[in-house]
Amino acid sequence: MNFVTKLSWFFKERWAQYSLSISTIILVNLLSIVPPRMIGSIIDSIRKGTLTAEALSTTFLTLIGLALLVYGLNFLWVNTLFGNSAVLETSLRSKLFRHLMRMTPSFFHRNRTGDLMALATNDVLAMSQTAGFGVLTLVSTLVGTTVVLVTMVVFIDYKLMLAALLPLPILAIAINILGKRMRHRFVEAQGSFGRMNDHALESISGLRVLRSYVQEGKDLEAFDHVTQDVMEKNRKVAFISSLFQPIISTIVGISYSIGIGYGSYLVFHNELTLGQLVTFNIYLGMLIWPMISFGEFINILQRGSASADRMYASFEQKADVQDSGKPLQVEHPTSIEFQNLTFRYPSAQMDSLKDISFRLQSGETLGIVGRTGSGKSTLLKQLLRQYPVAEHKVLISGVPIERISLERVKSWIGYVAQEHLLLSKSIRDNIALGKHDASREELEKVVGMASFSEDIAQMKEGLETVIGEYGVMLSGGQKQRLGISRALLIDPEILVLDDALSAVDARTENRIIGNIRRERTGKTTLIATHRLSAVHHAHLIVVLDEGRIVERGTHEQLMALNGWYKEQYERQQMESSLMNELEKEE
Repeated sequence: MNFVTKLSWFFKERWAQYSLSISTIILVNLLSIVPPRMIGSIIDSIRKGTLTAEALSTTFLTLIGLALLVYGLNFLWVNTLFGNSAVLETSLRSKLFRHLMRMTPSFFHRNRTGDLMALATNDVLAMSQTAGFGVLTLVSTLVGTTVVLVTMVVFIDYKLMLAALLPLPILAIAINILGKRMRHRFVEAQGSFGRMNDHALESISGLRVLRSYVQEGKDLEAFDHVTQDVMEKNRKVAFISSLFQPIISTIVGISYSIGIGYGSYLVFHNELTLGQLVTFNIYLGMLIWPMISFGEFINILQRGSASADRMYASFEQKADVQDSGKPLQVEHPTSIEFQNLTFRYPSAQMDSLKDISFRLQSGETLGIVGRTGSGKSTLLKQLLRQYPVAEHKVLISGVPIERISLERVKSWIGYVAQEHLLLSKSIRDNIALGKHDASREELEKVVGMASFSEDIAQMKEGLETVIGEYGVMLSGGQKQRLGISRALLIDPEILVLDDALSAVDARTENRIIGNIRRERTGKTTLIATHRLSAVHHAHLIVVLDEGRIVERGTHEQLMALNGWYKEQYERQQMESSLMNELEKEE
């Protein structure tokens, strides 16, 4: 089966527990055939008048003992089997999370967040149920049916058994048809659930924007349509699921009718005793659960298989950037060099970077400026190994970056992105994300470097202030300074600031840049910014336009070129002067 093949690693790992569970279930089924035979014998003894008090007492005590034994065995297999199910659920979620951690941005462009959330919730649960309750129903069907049928043939009458089981082929055909439809509808329901998750996530994260444009009503209406679709698709799943038991019950009822009718005929003609007929009907009743469990097994298997297909379709997607077979060892990033790099995003039609070349020695600062959309962030991301780059185009310490292990490259870099990832925890926990054992002195130092100390001092709980979901309690500038503090705490060899000072005022920016220059002597810094005052001190400044370097040099050299850089710098200086004058007048 497809499901078993995909989860063979888990069944091999837990074979001992599954063997114990299945063996116990088999033993329970074998013991269950004893009471009906004993009851049949008692009935025949009563009819013949040969029943004694001693025989009745022995039978009674034996039945009590069997009931207690079966209770203990049932406890054993339930605990073991469903314990395996819980272990699988944990393992799958951990495996999925590790997989997501390895993925590059292109993976998340192809897969919606809602679908990934559905994998971690509904799909994992469906697979764990198949590995638990599904195994139970399969073993119960095979073992229970086999044990009862063999007992009927050996101890009762094979003709009565065959007659009573004539409706079973109809059951097999019906379950086969329903199983195929169940799989198809369950896949549709899971896809719809993923879309609902995606919509909910977008609405919650963008709630302030929705309110500012007074779009709450329209968003609620749109969400109602999504939830209606989820409900309709799950109703279709429930409809198919609800057909299993009535069909099984009807066929079991027909079997009962045949068994009682034909069995009475055999008793009337002395081919069967009354006790054997009663025993047979008890055995026939014992077939009800295996028949129902067979329907449940098909139902659960189809759900589990559909979820396994979705889960492993995600697992089969590989990261665009992977370690080379034999990564080279580089101790320190003594230089960073780009050699005629041209880069295009995987889903794009045009190049985002074209013929980018520059060299940066350890301890130097690179400023990257240009119009919006010119490729500044894209250039910085080449160092983060988020996308594949052409071979021998980006070098660190003279070694192509693709020949250095991903973990090694990332250990050198402290990255402050335009979009801030802030956790719903305290300021301390957010800053110490990359260094959990940081001391208070270390935290206070980097907070001071990021010019964040005064803000924290005004907060009642200081560093222990919980900032809420996505840092909702902080302003834009505070979020940026928290992100800078986090990067500075790990004291990286390469600090990358991707427009990380856009939300702070010019004075605060100058203090932060000054602190970074003073404290990071001998270490490399790359700054992408729109505010040219943040990079006028840089050893090299490159001006990008449509992915190309159109100007390069130091601040003085660029001013002498009388190009875009000089024009923008003078305009920003004039704006800054006007703002200062207005502040003085106020």
